[in-house]
Parts: sequence; C-alpha cells; structure tokens
Amino acid sequence: MKKKVIAYLHTHWDREWYREYEVFRLRLLRVFDNVLDMLTQKKIPCFYFDGQVGALLDYLELRPEKELLVRNLCAEKKLFIGPCYCLLDEYLTDRKAFEKTLEIGLKISHDFGCTDFIGYLADTFGHSKNIPQIFKKFGIDKCMVWRGCGDIPAEFTFNGIDTVNLIRGYYMDIFSSPISIDEKAVWLKGNLDKIAEKSSNTLLLPIGADHLGVEKNIAEQISEINKRLDDYEIVLGSPFDYFDAVKDNFKQFIWNDELRDNSKTFILSGCYSARTKLKQMNVESSYKLALADKYQQHRGAKYNNAIEYAYKMLLKNLAHDGICGCSTDAVHRENMIRYEKIQQVADTIIKELKFEHPQTVNFSDYNGVVEFESPEILPDTQVIETRYGFEDSLLFDTQRIPVTEDYKPIYKQLKELSVSDDTLEAGNNFIKNRHITLIVENNLIKISSEKENCTVEFERWHDEGDTYNFGAVEDDIPEVAEITGTELVTEGKLRVGLLIKTTFFNVVAYLNKNSELINFKIEWNNELRNRLWQVKFNLAAPVCETYSEDMNSVICREFNPEYNMREHLPKVRGIEVKTNFAPMQRYVGTENFGVITKGLTEYEVWKNSLKVTLLRSTGVISNPKNPSRSTPAGPPLPVEEAQQLGCNNAEFAVGFFAPEDYQKYIDEVFPMNIVV
Repeated sequence: MKKKVIAYLHTHWDREWYREYEVFRLRLLRVFDNVLDMLTQKKIPCFYFDGQVGALLDYLELRPEKELLVRNLCAEKKLFIGPCYCLLDEYLTDRKAFEKTLEIGLKISHDFGCTDFIGYLADTFGHSKNIPQIFKKFGIDKCMVWRGCGDIPAEFTFNGIDTVNLIRGYYMDIFSSPISIDEKAVWLKGNLDKIAEKSSNTLLLPIGADHLGVEKNIAEQISEINKRLDDYEIVLGSPFDYFDAVKDNFKQFIWNDELRDNSKTFILSGCYSARTKLKQMNVESSYKLALADKYQQHRGAKYNNAIEYAYKMLLKNLAHDGICGCSTDAVHRENMIRYEKIQQVADTIIKELKFEHPQTVNFSDYNGVVEFESPEILPDTQVIETRYGFEDSLLFDTQRIPVTEDYKPIYKQLKELSVSDDTLEAGNNFIKNRHITLIVENNLIKISSEKENCTVEFERWHDEGDTYNFGAVEDDIPEVAEITGTELVTEGKLRVGLLIKTTFFNVVAYLNKNSELINFKIEWNNELRNRLWQVKFNLAAPVCETYSEDMNSVICREFNPEYNMREHLPKVRGIEVKTNFAPMQRYVGTENFGVITKGLTEYEVWKNSLKVTLLRSTGVISNPKNPSRSTPAGPPLPVEEAQQLGCNNAEFAVGFFAPEDYQKYIDEVFPMNIVV
C-alpha cells in the first residue's frame, strides 16, 4: 500500500537578502500574481504564504486592486497567511520583539479572514526553547521547524507544542528543474525515503524554495510522477491537513530543550557575530523602543500608533537575513537607516513625555547611579561629558522654536538615586569600591571581589570564513594584546575610570559608586580584514556550563571545555563543524561570574575561559572554501562593508554574581525602570 504524501505549495520570502528589498518586491509581483491566478483558476487547491504577512502587505501596496481577491481566498481557506508580521531570527531578538511580530501579524491576519495558524520556522538558524511558550501565549498550538533538529522524528512535542520537523527542509525546487519526469521521480523517491525513515505512514513534502514561483503545470507533474512511484502517492494539500492526519503521533517523542544540533543541518552560527554594528543598533533600538512604550503606557498610551509604526520597522530588520548580517551591503545600509529612524521615534517620545512630566519617574526600586543630561549642573551630581545643543523644553514646546542664542552647553551628569556609604578609590593602575576591584599589573587586567577573581585578555584570530560561519584556520595561534600603559582618566564621588592602553586598542574601564560591575568601553579604528576579535575572561575552573539570556530568561548550556573545533574541520562535503560558540542576548555567565553586553551577541567556551566576540570581519556572504563549512550556504557575493573597517566600539560590564540574579545587573546597565 502506498504511503500518502501531503505536499504543500509555498515560497520562502526573504524580503531582502542577496538582492535588495525593492528588487525582491518586484519579483514578488510576478510570483504572487501567478499564485493568485492559479488559485482563481483552481489549478492548485491552496497556497501557504510563508507564515508572515509582511510580504503580502509589500505585494498589496503595489497591487491594491488584488486586496478583495486575497481576502476572499483567505476566507475560503485557499490562501494561508500569518501569524507573524515578519519571520524573525530566534536568537538575536528579544521576547518583546517576538511577541510584537505575533501581535501585529495576527491582527492583520484576522482582518484578512485567516483563522488557522502555525508557528512556521522553516529557515531560522536553530530554535529557541522559549519560542513554543510564546506561541502558546498567542493561542498557537502548532509549530514547524527544520534547522538544528538533529536526529528527531518528523512529529514530536517541542516544549509543549505539536511540532513538525521538516526532515529534508523546506527547499524543494525539483519541479522547477529542467530535467525529465523520470529523473524527478527518482530524485523524489530518494528524498521521500529519507523523510519516511522519520515519519509515520503519512509524509509531509514542501514544494517551493526561496523567492520561487509555482510551476504552472504542477498538478500535471505530480500526476505523472505518481505513476512512477511505487511506494508513495503525492496529494496537494496544506500543512493543516498533515497536522490533522498525524495528530496522534506528536506525544511519541518529547523535546524540551533548544534545537541547535548541526549534525544534520547547518545552523550558520557565525551569523551571531557578523556585522556587529547591526547587533549593537538592534539592542539599543529594542531597549529604547520598549522603554518608550513602557513610559507612554504610564502616561495615557497616546503614542500607541507611533510605537507600532516603529516596531514594524524593527521587525523588518529582524528577519534572519537582516539581523544575521548575511545580506548585501546595500541591504544592511537600509537596515541601519531603519534603526536610526526607530531611535528617533523612541528618543522623541521619551523626551517629549519627560518635558510634559518633568519629575523623575520611578517604576521600581532601582537605586543606583544613573546618567542624564541637563542644561544645568544639578546639586550632588558628577559631570562626565559636555556637548552643545538645545534643551528639550525648546524642542518640545510647540509654542516656541530654538534660536541661535539658545544653543548652549548640555551636561551629561551622574546622580545617585539613593545615597549609600560606599566610597570609590582609584590610582594610576586600579579602581575599586567595597564590592569589586580592577587592577592592572604584570601585563594582566585582574578583577576581584571578596571571594572571586578572574583575569582579562584580548585576542585576535584569522578568519577564512564568511557572514554565515567563522572560518577557523587549522593551526592558527592567536595574537594577544599587550598592555603598554595605564592612566586614571575619571575621578569623582560617583564614578572613577582607568584608561588601559594595549597594542590592539585603548580600553576605558570605569566603576560607579556602590556598583558590583566593572564597565568596559572600547573604541578603535579597525584596519584588519578577516579577523575575529575576542575578550577572554580567564576563570579558576574549566567552563563546563554556561548561562545566557534567551528571550529575556536564562537558559543553561553544557560544553566540553577541551573541544577544539580546529581539530575537527570537515574534509568531506555537507558538513558544518561543531563549535563551542553560542548565541547570547545581553547576558552570559558561568557559576558566579557574569558579563552584561550592549550588542555583543556571541560567546565561546575554551578550557577555563569564557570569551565574548567583540568584532568579526569578513568580506563575502558565503565563501565556497570556508574551512568550517564544506559546502556553500548562499551566494559568494563580496560584501566589503562586512569587514567593518574604520571606527568600531564595544561595551560590556563584568561582575561576580549568580545566574538567577542576572536581571538585577541587566537593570543596572539597561535601566528599564527609570527615566530621568
């Protein structure tokens, strides 16, 4: 008896990638015009539009006359859209952004008449363990995944949700290939056999690929291929048909962890560090936009539409080819402009509401040292920077406009919100308070508390990879920065700062009153291509377990600290080397040591060291000769701006604290609970 194969027609639509947004959108007109024609003429039963409404809205903006047809097809369950606004990367976005893509996407989907939804994650680069619970929060009880699944069956339960593993991936373009029906049948038989190994008596077959249209004779091709298949019968349907057919199978295999196993599929983990500036802008934009939203909610929510407008721009940047940094230079220049616009909206809302409500707003019990700007030097503050500009009261009072005489000094100041008895000490090679000390001696940066200590180094490695994967050099030995001098650069009752000069760059380490964190700021002019730059924290014991932020919660990962990826580089095709690199959001730590970063989103474990990537320079989207990945992952297009030559910066803070206390230290670096 033949096994039933439910095939669904789709196209995976990256809004921007190896071509730019407007270029791909014009292609979308041709692709989706054809889909609508085929649905109208009943040449295909239905079409699954990639789990996101963003592409549909892009289409309708240029084809407004098609809107009624689209609405009718959605109502008739011939066109499936949503639930997301855009399909986001899961490791480089925070929970608020992921909830926003569902909140906005579902609102639009429901408006178009769509009622059936799947958490569709066909091409994201691994899967967060927290995603299923977010789907459930929005009433979505189905999920589809691919990359990172390892040796998992086609149907399983993923952290409480019925989930389908696309065994051979979403990328099935064989029907568009210029080969004979006999050859297509043979190729499909081989793939269906592999899917069947992990499936029940019903199989799921995606038909489609990136930016690919549906073949006009697809039904005829399937009919002819069915005549040549002895073991399978392909039937066009929808993913919902498949979920219904195998509904009793999901509980047979349960997986309650993240999905980052690259033994079967590439997870392209070099994306965590490609184009660091994008990651930094994303973290800053996400933080400011969430703060603006929180602040305005306390003041009447009059900016809801402006906040949604800004979130839509943010979500457009968070698709994997965007935030992962693996697109053309022109694409990422547009991403940066969007980030600038997002921050303009967020900053304006915060400052305008501050102008209307000038008192300090405390949303919780945060009592640390905060930074703020004022045209006046206020009592009991420490001035740390001066710039020239117009004070907010002129910019946001609609009955006034600034004139030349109003251009005056604006002082960035520190203020302690709750006075403590702590004192700061500083010298030419150290800074300290009662909690933590940094001292530079014997060419080492040493950080210590009463019971813990570590040393800090900076390393630089060669990188023969691309935007998808760090390309490790087999016998590479890192360059290690040497310390050439120190100098006390900030003295005050609320902050002290030490300049540490190295052969790589200058580092400013500063410490606030009563803080348990040493803060680091680095700015340098990068003149080197194809390099990986890291800060290395040397701890007392081997790092076997890490804790890091994922969707605003802490997850634990286990590592073999002796594993060396350079000893396991692939020698045959189709292999992506396993690494000790992993994604983080704002926090990574191990035992009683933690690092809070502003947009550094990758770490590595090696022996007793925890490393955080400061910068990774590369010059190609996909290098066919990448030593860490033995086959291409995309087009070999040159991307000179991914080398990140010129001015770069990095900010992070270090302290000794337990993973369960990480939010306290996040709140110090990212004070969501205070607007001054």
